[in-house]
Amino acid sequence: MRERIGQAEPLARARSVAPAIAAAAPRIEAESRLPAPLLETLHAARLFRALLPRELDGDECRPSAFVEMMEVLAGADASTAWCIGQSSGCSMIAASLAPDVARAIWGPCDAALAWGAGPQGVARRVVGGYRVRGTWNFASGSRHATWLGGHCRVQEEDGAWREGAGGAPAERTMLFPRAAAAVEENWQVMGLRGTGSDSYAVTDLFVPDAYTVCRDDPAELRHDGLLYRFTTTHLYAAGFGAVAMGIARATLDALRALAAEKTPASTTRTLRDNPVVQTQVALAEAKLGAARAFLLDTLRQCEAALESGAALTLDQRARIRMAATFATHQAREVVDMAYHEAGATAIFNANPFERRFRDMHTVCQQVQARSAHFETVGRHLLGLPAELRWL
Repeated sequence: MRERIGQAEPLARARSVAPAIAAAAPRIEAESRLPAPLLETLHAARLFRALLPRELDGDECRPSAFVEMMEVLAGADASTAWCIGQSSGCSMIAASLAPDVARAIWGPCDAALAWGAGPQGVARRVVGGYRVRGTWNFASGSRHATWLGGHCRVQEEDGAWREGAGGAPAERTMLFPRAAAAVEENWQVMGLRGTGSDSYAVTDLFVPDAYTVCRDDPAELRHDGLLYRFTTTHLYAAGFGAVAMGIARATLDALRALAAEKTPASTTRTLRDNPVVQTQVALAEAKLGAARAFLLDTLRQCEAALESGAALTLDQRARIRMAATFATHQAREVVDMAYHEAGATAIFNANPFERRFRDMHTVCQQVQARSAHFETVGRHLLGLPAELRWL
């Protein structure tokens, strides 16, 4: 393992490969996957390893540093950033695995784990492990993943459903090589086309005990690093908020560049001489800057609290959710403004607006961006019972 370097390194590496990502963006869009040459570049830069433990040649970086890295990647191409963010969140499960198992999965330099949404499978207890069946959807990055995970409800050997905390059905994640699953390439969508978020299925697949984990269960955590005292939900929320902010930053910068050279029809003034555009650009900068500051400040305060030995409080968890969701929604407003003010220029594939518009609105359809999160946080702030699984 090479010598470890500073927390800023993932951001620096992201900046170094951003031009290659941007150059590959048309091919990513057309092929609905990350091309092999780009994947080689991303793996060489170790960008899939930001949230892996150091013992696995990971960066184990702080959430705030992860957000900064993700912003840069998303500014170059949102699908690439989304794949890295999804795989990075998945990789946090390594902190709950035995070291030899984790090395079997992430030992190769091109390792990437992907999984679909929700407990859509069933894992029946057998001697030495589980027999697994299920179909999972929305597996971002599954086309280049080396391993897949399947979230499952658990049946005991006698067929009884295992209960978790509070009597809810127990859920466990099964990890298996991609080759063990039947993958259906069915990702035909409006935006984030390059994520290749396909469906996959297994039937009566045996998964050994050592390759199963109850995600975010402190009782199964084998690593005491600061990062792993956050949950995967926190990193998904913050990371996908960063994707939205990166898209918004790139789109707003594109509008500013366009405004200096475009003279709209029926006028003799450039776009930047229009008082409406001037006002909208200033407001957009304020929205994006405020949202970014809120998210990063929230994460850094939480990091400082954990460094002092404290555990994350429910208030802090709610604040992460609020800041991440707010960042996503503010970023969407910025993109919508820039797309509209760019006029007819924005509708052409050759210009840097329409794909970012589509990507942004696809980001906002994902569960981490749903408006109901504000209700959840609001209920908590007002002293009412809240849906804690999203905090």
